[in-house]
Amino acid sequence: MKGYIAFLKKEWLEQLRTYRLFILIIVFFIFGMMNPLTAKLTPLLLENFAVEGMKITMPDPTAMDSYMQFFKNNTSMGLIALILVFSGILSSELSKGTLINILTKGLSRNAVIMAKFTSAAFIWTICLALCFVTTYGYTKYLFQQNDIYHLWFAVLCLWLFGIFLLTLLLLISTVGKNSYTSLLGVGAVVVILFMLNMLPVLQKYNPILLISNNVGMLVSEYQIADAMAAVGVTAGLSIVFLGGAVMIFRKKRI
Repeated sequence: MKGYIAFLKKEWLEQLRTYRLFILIIVFFIFGMMNPLTAKLTPLLLENFAVEGMKITMPDPTAMDSYMQFFKNNTSMGLIALILVFSGILSSELSKGTLINILTKGLSRNAVIMAKFTSAAFIWTICLALCFVTTYGYTKYLFQQNDIYHLWFAVLCLWLFGIFLLTLLLLISTVGKNSYTSLLGVGAVVVILFMLNMLPVLQKYNPILLISNNVGMLVSEYQIADAMAAVGVTAGLSIVFLGGAVMIFRKKRI
């Protein structure tokens, strides 16, 4: 446990020194501000830039439009930013050989993987929470929110998919030679999941469900039970990926 805590502190200092934490916080804070403002201003901008003689009629923006922007930005650019920042979470240190001295001093290899996962997962949680709280605050100020349901569950699904990607990234990093391999591996798995989603029999179990139907979860008719199979599969795979990363790294030659 002492080795885990010590390496976790080292990871935090590394995130601060390389500005990864600050970059992600700034990116997600900007997303959080943009979501409700985009929803509020888009109809006005379209009306002002309309061609003379052309009348554009749009419904008044609502809180649903703001949260639609929230999930649109975070399920695409947000997750991409997360994976790009952590693409070298393990492979960069393996390629540079910086872990050799630490491991030869008795640090457990399990502690290395668990500390890296804890650090990345905590940063993802902070950034998503910041983005959500910012969006929620501005949305509550600008719009009525009476027609929004299951919001916390929809955000939790997005968070869980981010954890899924981080554990997958760690697993691939234990066998890959560089960060590009990790990025390609994660991208390939996501593409495969989208392809599998074309099969109706697999849709309710597919982790992609957690980021493809978030807005649909916000209506009163949606049943949370419809997503629980995908939640279970995603959580289970995340545990398997993390356990696999630990076992592979334990036997890996450095």
